[in-house]
Amino acid sequence: MLLPTNRRRFLKGAALVAGAGLSRADEQSAADDPTTTPGIPARAYGERSRFERTVRVPNAQGTSSLTPLQDSTGIITPSSLHFERHHAGIPDIDPGRHRLMIHGMVDRPLILTMDELKRFPSVSRIYFMECSGNGFRNRRTARTVQEAHGLVSCAEWTGVSLGLLLREAGVQQGASWIVAEGSDAAKMTRSVPLSKAMNDVLIAYGQNGEALRPEQGYPVRLFVPGWEGNISIKWLRRIKVVDQPYMTREETSKYTDLMPDGKARQFTFEMDPKSLITFPSGGQKLSGPGFYEISGLAWSGRGAIRRVEVSVDGGRTWRDAQLQSPVLPIAFTRFGFGWKWEGTEAVLQSRCTDEHGDVQPALEDLIKARGDNWGYHYNPIQSWKVTTDGSVQNALT
Repeated sequence: MLLPTNRRRFLKGAALVAGAGLSRADEQSAADDPTTTPGIPARAYGERSRFERTVRVPNAQGTSSLTPLQDSTGIITPSSLHFERHHAGIPDIDPGRHRLMIHGMVDRPLILTMDELKRFPSVSRIYFMECSGNGFRNRRTARTVQEAHGLVSCAEWTGVSLGLLLREAGVQQGASWIVAEGSDAAKMTRSVPLSKAMNDVLIAYGQNGEALRPEQGYPVRLFVPGWEGNISIKWLRRIKVVDQPYMTREETSKYTDLMPDGKARQFTFEMDPKSLITFPSGGQKLSGPGFYEISGLAWSGRGAIRRVEVSVDGGRTWRDAQLQSPVLPIAFTRFGFGWKWEGTEAVLQSRCTDEHGDVQPALEDLIKARGDNWGYHYNPIQSWKVTTDGSVQNALT
């Protein structure tokens, strides 16, 4: 009878000794093993993993937030990370009480509820949106691609063709512009040529498969593909069909560029071709010499991207990058370029060409054309310097 008891004591002691031999890391690993513990139950609204921490960065005034382009994959920006810009705060609008009025030079003025708007045939399109001032203000001091160029994003937008609504209202002869007005405290108002309004402009109520977020214009916004972001009026409440631009605050005192001859550029609607290397980019660090894929994004307000070139020697030589599908008009196009880093200092650049042959310029060429007293439609080549320890920093001087 003693032998079994001693045997049990021996086995228990052996187990204690074995347990004492486990490191804290081993114990933590065992505790974190997802195959041993049931996971969390289903949730009412999806959340990302607790290990993913990338966020937008708001500015000090709280009037904008920047998309973390350096952490993006593919071409779609999640709604929660889409850049945001407003002029008087984000209004809280009850969609059941909201109305959209279309009036002016039309035969049949319309006042539409959200339910009535959604009864029209819907369309979904993938488009980028960029603030016209993106990249200019802190171009030399920005540490990351997010800080330098984070006022641009790309999403799927769903809504009703504005052209369809205008045809329903019956545009009168002589009309040539529309004026769109938002429901925010700034009463953001912009003039849009009727030819554009009838072409590809959306009255959007959806983004990436769900309702617009409040900061993106909930419950409905104007979306003007390829044009500077401020013209895509959020919290849209009124469209007036007129025979001339209304010269609003946002197209006279704002969103114009003073040129060297004293004249100002006005109604510079389309966003110019632009590309950015997002990896490796400022604030990142390469782990050591070896093969890497240089990756980035390119876009143009005039159509599709046809070519992206990459330089690893500060622009002395250029080679073609590979464009990843899909390549869509007026949308982000992701590009990749295989590179073997030898551990020496390198300056990485990219430049794109769109389907009309427009090429992304160097900064010195932009200054020659416009002078140095402007701040909108900033699209020059961005440089990132890779140092010998693998750290990457903004190389724009």
